[in-house]
Amino acid sequence: MSIARNVGAVRQRASLRSAAVVVLPMAVALAVLAGKWTLIGSGAGRLGSADGEWLSAGCLAAVMTWVCAATAQQGAVVETLPPGRLLAAQFAASAANHVLPAGVGGNAVNLRFLVRRGLSPTRALAALAVRAAAAVIGRVVLLLVVLALFPDALHIRRVVSGRPQLPAHPLLLAAGGAVALAGLFLLLRYARRLGARLREFVVSVARDVRAVHHRRARVAALWGGSLAFPAMHTAVLVSVVRAVHAPVPVSGVVVAYLCASTATGWVPTPAGLGSLDAVLALALVTAGASPVAATSAVLGYRLLTAWLPLIPGVVVLGLMVRRREL
Repeated sequence: MSIARNVGAVRQRASLRSAAVVVLPMAVALAVLAGKWTLIGSGAGRLGSADGEWLSAGCLAAVMTWVCAATAQQGAVVETLPPGRLLAAQFAASAANHVLPAGVGGNAVNLRFLVRRGLSPTRALAALAVRAAAAVIGRVVLLLVVLALFPDALHIRRVVSGRPQLPAHPLLLAAGGAVALAGLFLLLRYARRLGARLREFVVSVARDVRAVHHRRARVAALWGGSLAFPAMHTAVLVSVVRAVHAPVPVSGVVVAYLCASTATGWVPTPAGLGSLDAVLALALVTAGASPVAATSAVLGYRLLTAWLPLIPGVVVLGLMVRRREL
């Protein structure tokens, strides 16, 4: 009897943990959505009269962003990853990325996925570093190319003319200096320990980079996915701008998105929420959109890439954790 009771108790605790794995992420996602419900309702109302064909094209481009992310992640490792599970992991990572700041959630999901596939934690971190470096290089290359092709796409004078420059507040300068001094102190104090670990990590990254670039398929996947990922996000924004009939040329939308996403890529907010929205709306205004049209386009872009996929992505995340895929 005692053994049966113990087994029943263990099963009950396991079922409770499994339920918590699914329910808790959904509760967090619902809380995030509740905080943005006004914006979601406003965006949905504006998109109600938008062109359905262009919105469908934007949805397809949004789906392709996860395909591109999975392709780039496969290109960053030598081992062959299961395609379906890899794609599901990118979908789950995108949901986690919209809850935690600076890509922490998405990187944690991908790190766990790679470790579950048999990679050591060091090699998994190295694979994420290789993919991140390729993503930064790819985005900068695309930005330089479009700026060379369309140098007059943005007109900064539309938003800065006649506006006085605000002086920096002394308290902000003092706080920035204090943070810099604290960072320098910690760096000097733990320099040796950090240096040893950093050397080990750099050696692992260099080894993986050489191994990956000895295979043409991995090179094509890594750099093709890294270039296609921001291109697909740009296609989503172009589709939304066309759907809401904003008078902005495609070249202006492309330059606006790449400039805004590159400028806010280092801002520690969940998926660039807030920072990317503001800079992207400002960039669209410089490209020729009215403030109302720019706001509508940004809300539509967020609906397709963040808010609508959030709940399904969290469900996939919970299921993958429950099935020990993560």
